[in-house]
Amino acid sequence: MRQDIERILFTEEQLKGRIAELGAQITADYRDRNPIFVGVLKGCFVFMADLLRCVDVYCTMDFMSVSSYGDGVTSTGAVKITKDLSRDIAGRHVIIVEDILDSGITLSYLKKYLSVRNPASISIVTLLDKPSRRRADISADYSGFEVEDAFVVGYGLDYAEEYRNLPYIGILKSEVYSK
Repeated sequence: MRQDIERILFTEEQLKGRIAELGAQITADYRDRNPIFVGVLKGCFVFMADLLRCVDVYCTMDFMSVSSYGDGVTSTGAVKITKDLSRDIAGRHVIIVEDILDSGITLSYLKKYLSVRNPASISIVTLLDKPSRRRADISADYSGFEVEDAFVVGYGLDYAEEYRNLPYIGILKSEVYSK
């Protein structure tokens, strides 16, 4: 897999350091609020696991599976929910955990979708933010790193379900996804 990576953007050490900072910030902001972390599968799983180990507040978690990509490299614009929440979020402080905020289509849809369930609040934490590709009016409340307009993989992020297991985040060579 390493041969498919053009260059590494964030090392395992950089990721751990920044996630610890995000965890400390969320801990300070959500002390005594018992938030529910809602992970957006599949990309969030590595980030969310590490993030929650850095958050020192009582909390619960749940997962949703939401996509607007399919097996492609750009958003189709059509959001599909394949797994919904298994618990009620009314009156809860919801923190949506996402691997990357790219076009914003999925997160914008998801935030509106969840807001009708009457949560106390909804915030977004994303490991990566790619504002140059934004097509929806949305931003993250907590963001790990801003990234350039490149196709990134690793640390949970994939291309056609591969590369999620890389311990770092790197730019995928264009010849890999343009075949």
